[in-house]
Amino acid sequence: MRKRRRNLMVSLAFWLILAQGMNVLAAEGQEAGKEIIVFAAASMTETLTKICDLYREVDPEVSVICNFDSSGTLKTQIEEGAACDIFISAAPKQMDALDITASEEANPDKLDFVDPDTRLDLLENEVTLVVPEGNPKKITSFDDLAEALKEGSILMGMGNSDVPVGQYTQKILAWYDLDEEELAAAGVLTYGTNVKEVTTQVAEGSVDCGVVYCTDAFSAGLDVVDRATPEMCGQVIYPAAVLKNSEVSDEAKAFLEYLTGPEASGVFAEVGFTPLSK
Repeated sequence: MRKRRRNLMVSLAFWLILAQGMNVLAAEGQEAGKEIIVFAAASMTETLTKICDLYREVDPEVSVICNFDSSGTLKTQIEEGAACDIFISAAPKQMDALDITASEEANPDKLDFVDPDTRLDLLENEVTLVVPEGNPKKITSFDDLAEALKEGSILMGMGNSDVPVGQYTQKILAWYDLDEEELAAAGVLTYGTNVKEVTTQVAEGSVDCGVVYCTDAFSAGLDVVDRATPEMCGQVIYPAAVLKNSEVSDEAKAFLEYLTGPEASGVFAEVGFTPLSK
């Protein structure tokens, strides 16, 4: 009996030691893996999600977690202390507001979140005029849009003023000498908190047309009837940068470098982005 009890105790001790060893290995494995948090403009949802899946093959030890929303919302979240390693905005304005090296006009609060040595222009997009299936109001151009807005005969979807796509749309309205406040009061404008909301409004036919990026039009299968020129709203540049408070800056820099490479650039180009070199 004593011998059996002693053998049982030895066996139990063995399994306890083995279990402890496995726990140590598991903990070491968890420590070995790194997590990168990317805050990116909503218009990058489909492409960046696909690229993150591809990156698992490049570096299995790194997980990339993405937070997609309007660039203005993401900027506010970063200011308020949200954990973020890389910021990609749909316009320089939101990036400049977090970059201490930007002009005082662009960054009046002298916020210092961006590592300027990592900042680069990653992508260029296009602002487009899209219509629902069948194009019930027969809108074929921005010229048509301007006339219909003056007549009050259509309902157009656009982004809020704190959203880059909304800011580009405001420039287009100004190009045609249209007063946004008057149009809104006349009930011919409706707003979305980000470009995906405007895209959905058009896709569902709840508006007669909308202004979105060409990449969102492509992803949603919408008909593009016209494209804005740089003279109408400026270039649509997406800057990207690693943030100064990143605790995985080396890994973040490596991922940002990957975003400029041929594999990621190919994914971006598939939907209409123009990848930009450093």
